[in-house]
Amino acid sequence: MEFKTKTRNPNFETVIDVEPTEVSALTDQLTLIDVRELDEYTGELGHAPKSQLIVLHTIPTHIENLPTEKPIVFICRSGGRSAQASAFAAQHGLKNIYNMRGGMLLWNQLQLPTEK
Repeated sequence: MEFKTKTRNPNFETVIDVEPTEVSALTDQLTLIDVRELDEYTGELGHAPKSQLIVLHTIPTHIENLPTEKPIVFICRSGGRSAQASAFAAQHGLKNIYNMRGGMLLWNQLQLPTEK
């Protein structure tokens, strides 16, 4: 699968950003991992449908068990923590790893569907 909106992340050389609109359109073909805290995941911004919560500081303990049959897109509030998670996953040999640019702030701004 090839993202049409992919760009290099400005802060992490190994991270590729993708746009929320494309993530939303391709949700069924992706594994979405939200790395925010539980209260953020269930809070006012909500979360992307079909995303699973794996808090950023627990990523190292989950890295070997992440599903790799689909591309993984990491999500957070604004794109910073998810970029860290993406960089960590890439450093540990995972392929098809992406960061959702702008996080749930941009997702909500674009009025994409959310769950609480």
